[in-house]
Amino acid sequence: MEKVISLNHIAHSFGVETVIKGINIEIDKGVIFGLLGPSGSGKTTLVKIITGILYPTEGSSVVQETQMPSLKKMKNIGFMAQSDALYTELTAYENIDYFASIYGLSRSERKQRIKKVLEIVDLVKHMKKPVRTFSGGMKRRLSLAISIVHEPEILILDEPTVGIDPLLRQSIWQEFNKLKNEGTTIIVTTHVMDEAEKCDELALLHDGYVIAQGSPKDLKQSIHVDTMEQAFLHYGGGKS
Repeated sequence: MEKVISLNHIAHSFGVETVIKGINIEIDKGVIFGLLGPSGSGKTTLVKIITGILYPTEGSSVVQETQMPSLKKMKNIGFMAQSDALYTELTAYENIDYFASIYGLSRSERKQRIKKVLEIVDLVKHMKKPVRTFSGGMKRRLSLAISIVHEPEILILDEPTVGIDPLLRQSIWQEFNKLKNEGTTIIVTTHVMDEAEKCDELALLHDGYVIAQGSPKDLKQSIHVDTMEQAFLHYGGGKS
């Protein structure tokens, strides 16, 4: 398998507080890789280091054989943050069009891709409405549309389905699997156990450490449990 992301001895501190501690992770091309852990476990800090938004205090983040941060490499990455970075006075269509232009899509490419991503997130009927009128869930869906509009080779999603109804969440995960099958590498942070089950590989995070890694099936089978929740607790995720 081709390795597209390598995290080598990553540690990161904010002042005197160390939030990421000695993390080593390798991620193959064309997989859905989950970072599973509760709030405060270091998931968001870790994905910001992968994207190049943060430079680690120790260690290195290598994406497609390039050490991050790299402005050129960041164009190959789609990133959906926990906080929606949207222009609320613009419409949904205008928001996507703006970000697509930053990624260098031509006018004709933008028109085609905007239609496609609006369909994926079920916002076609709302595309001409100003974002200030959107609910929290609609804003999350719009942020997801923006993150995939340029068809990135690597897609990094920080809690992507928070506030999204279960039916649409199911269809979005179907789209994730379609993108994976087309060769896109997807990293998803989550604290939801049933979403973790949908990932090909997982790293379980607790208190800044990776406490276990492997496929959901292997993580459960190796300790003879039936659910990811039981596995997470077994590996140390229940410790304070």
